[in-house]
Amino acid sequence: MSLEQAPDEVKLAVDLIMLLENHQIPAQTVLAALEMVRQDYLRKAREEREQA
Repeated sequence: MSLEQAPDEVKLAVDLIMLLENHQIPAQTVLAALEMVRQDYLRKAREEREQA
């Protein structure tokens, strides 16, 4: 399967990996930041469910 045909979440993951690798950000920094992002989006998803 080519990237063009991949689901949006795969495309986004590939873009994020490339961005982080290009900037040579340490793995622990990336993981800490991703956990913050994850928590933020979990909160947003809960709010969206509550509004539906």
